[in-house]
Amino acid sequence: MSENLHVLITGAAGMIGQKLIARLVREPRLAGKPIERMTLVDVVAAGVPKDAPFKVTARAGDLSLPGEASASVADAPQYVFHLAGVVSGEAETDFEKGYRVNIDGTRFLFDAIRNRENYKPRVVFTSSAAVYGGPFDGPVTDDFHLTPHSSYGVAKAIGEQLLADYSRRGFFDGVGIRLPAITVRPGKPNKAASGFFSSIIREPLAGQNAMLPISDETLHSHASPRAAVGYLLHASTLDTNELEQRPNLMMPAVACTIAEQIEALRKVGGDKAVARIQHVRDTLIERIVSGWPHQFEAKRALALGFVPDRDFDEIVAIHVEDELEGKIGG
Repeated sequence: MSENLHVLITGAAGMIGQKLIARLVREPRLAGKPIERMTLVDVVAAGVPKDAPFKVTARAGDLSLPGEASASVADAPQYVFHLAGVVSGEAETDFEKGYRVNIDGTRFLFDAIRNRENYKPRVVFTSSAAVYGGPFDGPVTDDFHLTPHSSYGVAKAIGEQLLADYSRRGFFDGVGIRLPAITVRPGKPNKAASGFFSSIIREPLAGQNAMLPISDETLHSHASPRAAVGYLLHASTLDTNELEQRPNLMMPAVACTIAEQIEALRKVGGDKAVARIQHVRDTLIERIVSGWPHQFEAKRALALGFVPDRDFDEIVAIHVEDELEGKIGG
């Protein structure tokens, strides 16, 4: 691998993609080597940071369309962060689009890498806790079965198996990370079924109302966007020999009930912020979330050095610091 690095980020216009880009602009090195180039790919061209200390190229492209994946790796980037995908709620309501983007797009990217001669990049694949499905009897462990209860989870599980097989055969050096709900997500709500976990914090702190579609007794696990980016970067520099041909890892997360989330909101925004949460039941969201695990024992990832948030109070504090500049809406 050359001294100066070329990094490819798919799904670069998404929230995690933008956070990863910003982090690499601030800290432009991987594995101790300087980043020389970055290529950003998404269905809409991602914004190019003006202050990047390296060359950045952004292109619009759908990896599930012929030729797009090959074009994305034409210059043989040494690090590939594969974040592109259709989110959970949309994948459930639009079956064909979810499978096309989440399965075909991933396969085409992996094949584009495989078909290049003398090319073996590090590939970091963002999977999801949605690969798990019940019945759940306590926390999910590293050896828990993959029986997803959503089309999104099925697609991610397929992506994990492709990653493992392509890595086993030496086509690339892959690491898959199963992300929990990323909370608090900045910006506008998306079609992810887990989006309300962020909305019930983000909107009230901005002085807006938010809807809670399920019971506040629901237990779930979370990681901040800052922690998620940390997971991606740590995965990109892991010694994959330590994975023992099990390249897909459950990420550690903060487990709490929605009621505990709301209490963390109250500590920062007071009763006025909490009063902006409106309970409006959504049976589709209930069904999707009920099929997800609620708590993890991510012993492998912790032993490999992945660092989670301390608690949900810290997750809220990170949102206030990173997105609100310490200011809370009225």
